[in-house]
Amino acid sequence: MHALPVSLEGVTLKTNRGVRLLDDVSFTVEPAERCVIVGPNGAGKSTLLAVIAGRLRPTAGRVLVGEQDVHQAQAPRARRIATVGQNESADLRLGLGDYVALGRVPHQHLSTACEHREAVTRAMTACGLKGWERRSIHTLSGGERQRAHLARALAQEPALLLLDEPTNHLDLRARIDLLDLVHGLRMTVVVSLHELSLVSGFADRVVMLEHGRSIASGSPAETLSEQRVAEVFDLSLVRVRHPQGDRELSFFEKRAAC
Repeated sequence: MHALPVSLEGVTLKTNRGVRLLDDVSFTVEPAERCVIVGPNGAGKSTLLAVIAGRLRPTAGRVLVGEQDVHQAQAPRARRIATVGQNESADLRLGLGDYVALGRVPHQHLSTACEHREAVTRAMTACGLKGWERRSIHTLSGGERQRAHLARALAQEPALLLLDEPTNHLDLRARIDLLDLVHGLRMTVVVSLHELSLVSGFADRVVMLEHGRSIASGSPAETLSEQRVAEVFDLSLVRVRHPQGDRELSFFEKRAAC
């Protein structure tokens, strides 16, 4: 499936008691763009991803994937959008191939058995899991399980991939490897990340949330400005030139007391 744009138009979400979890959020992600959602804890990152996925219906506004409102039709949505949550779990008795094949459920009556197998093989190969079909989930490391969750999502052949804090609980090398893998995908990706140092090397677009509002949207350099990082995260941003290449490295540290 071709990558599709995502447009949020005035998305607001209130609880039954009137508390605003999201407040008039609007931005657009272009086809095959990698968009990272950042913000402090409680800013609304996971809630926003759940609205984009269609799992939560906004109180006002709408979410378009391509030209379709994601809250209008469930079956096409399941074939267009794949998600990997913060705390994905799987039956540990399953073989890896069977687990990844769960991503084919939305296509169950629309593809042949051969097409299903080929999609699972492509997904496992893309995630570096080829030949592991018979391995049990319980034998995998944390990084390998995260790649298994991603492979299940890719087997769904989505136009939009949503990842909620995918680097949680991974060591530094596993985080970098996972983001490198996602970086090479030819689909639209929206991902929430809490580790700001990983954002600039991965994202085309960054959306910053604070108290449920989108306060900035643009390139990493534009959105993660020194002033915004200080105001929103109470951190100092230090940019230095990489000693072996024509690019910058970003470091975030505790602000010095005045």
